[in-house]
Amino acid sequence: MPVIHTHVSVPTTQEQRDTLKNLFGQAITAVPGKTENWLMCLFEDNVPMYFGGSDDAPVAYVEVNVFGTSVPKSAWEKLTPQIMDALQNTLDVPADRTYIRYTGTADWGWNGGNF
Repeated sequence: MPVIHTHVSVPTTQEQRDTLKNLFGQAITAVPGKTENWLMCLFEDNVPMYFGGSDDAPVAYVEVNVFGTSVPKSAWEKLTPQIMDALQNTLDVPADRTYIRYTGTADWGWNGGNF
């Protein structure tokens, strides 16, 4: 049950969101036991964002949330460049203007219940 929530300061097209969704679907397999089959992707574009006090270049903030609290750090380390490359290649958001926040949780609801 992974979720990748992407906030970017630039506008996006349906095609770009589809591309990112596909790339994120491939990338999420870096996390043991996670696949695109359960991946939810949220995209928010045109978000007013400042990085280092400046809004003169594209910025991204990405939240990756997964069910489970024992994700190895190596999984996040593998996922980071894949997400950043996808944003750079699809939306021209540079890696040095991108933050990614990773969280795992033991509490996750779905389909009227909790896991």
